[in-house]
Amino acid sequence: MRSDTAVVDRGKYPDAVTPWEREDWRADALGWAERGLAARGLSETGPRRVRLRPWSVLVRMSVAGGEAVWFKANPPASAFEAGLTEALARWVPGYVLRPLAVDTDRGWSLLPDGGTLFRDALDSAAARTAADPRAWEEPLRQYAGMQRALIPYADEIERLGVPGARTAVLPETFDGIVAGNTALEPADRRALGELRPRFVEWCEELAEAGVADTLDHCDLHDGQLFAPEPGRFTFFDWGDAAVTHPFCSFLVPALAARERFGPEALPRLRDAYLEPWTGDGRTAAGLRRALGPAWRLGAIGRARSWGRLFPGASGGARGTGDAQGARRLLELFAEPPL
Repeated sequence: MRSDTAVVDRGKYPDAVTPWEREDWRADALGWAERGLAARGLSETGPRRVRLRPWSVLVRMSVAGGEAVWFKANPPASAFEAGLTEALARWVPGYVLRPLAVDTDRGWSLLPDGGTLFRDALDSAAARTAADPRAWEEPLRQYAGMQRALIPYADEIERLGVPGARTAVLPETFDGIVAGNTALEPADRRALGELRPRFVEWCEELAEAGVADTLDHCDLHDGQLFAPEPGRFTFFDWGDAAVTHPFCSFLVPALAARERFGPEALPRLRDAYLEPWTGDGRTAAGLRRALGPAWRLGAIGRARSWGRLFPGASGGARGTGDAQGARRLLELFAEPPL
C-alpha cells in the first residue's frame, strides 16, 4: 500500500514558484497519473519523490515489482514535450522512451523508468578503470542516426509546438534573442551587435554543408540519456528542443566530454557524430568544416531555453537568467573552431 508521504527536492531553486504549490493542481495531476497507472495494470507502492525545478515538476512513483514510473509536468513554454515524446516513440521507437500516457494540452507525461543514466555508467566505468572518452562515440553515432531519421518529420515536429530555429532564419532568431533580453548590459549588447556579421557568415557556412534541418535536443549532456544495456542508448528530456541545423546539437555533449576528458577527446567524438551524415555527396572533410560554425551556433538553442520558467516565477529570477544567458552566449560564440 502506498504511503502518502513525499520527499520534495528543490535543488538550487528553493524560491521557484511551480504548480506543485497549489493543492488543486497536485490533486488533479496526481489523480491523472494514478489513473494512467491503473490503465496499465500497475499499482503504486512506497513514498513519492518530487523534484521541483523552474522548468518542470517531476514525481517518481514506485510501483509493485520494484520498477518506477515518472510523472512529468512541463511549463507552458515547453508543454510540447508531451506530444513530442509520444510522436518520437512512433517515429524512432528504438531511440526514446515510450510514454505510458500523455496529456498534450496540459504538457503532462507518464514515463517508464529508462534504466541506468549514461552519467552513472560513465562514473561507474571511471571507478573501475581510467576514464575513456570513447564511451561517448556510440551514443553520438546513434543520436545522429536518429536526427537523420527525423528529417522528414521536421515540419510535423514544429506543428507539435516545438520552436523553430531553421538555419535560414538563424540571424533573425539571434536578433530576437538580443532584442528581447531586458537584462543585457550596454557592453554586452554592443558586443553581440558587433558579432552579428560574423554570425551571418557562420550560418552561411553551415548551410553550405547540404544537411537539412531536423530535431535538436539542445541540451544533450550525459544526464539526458540512458544506457539500459551495452551498446544501446535512449534519449529523453526534450523540453529544450528546437528544429534547426542538426550539427548545433554537438555543442552540449562536446562541452560535457571536454570537461570530463579534456579537449583531446573532441576530434574523435566529432568524427563519431559526423559518421552517419557522410554520403549523398558529403565528404568527411566538408562535414568537419561545417561543424566548426555549428559548434558556436548551438549557443542559440541554449539561449532560447534559458528563459523558460513557470508563469509566476519572480521577475528577479527571470532577469538573472537573462543576464546569465547573455554572458554565456558571448562565451560560447568565443569558442575556438573544432
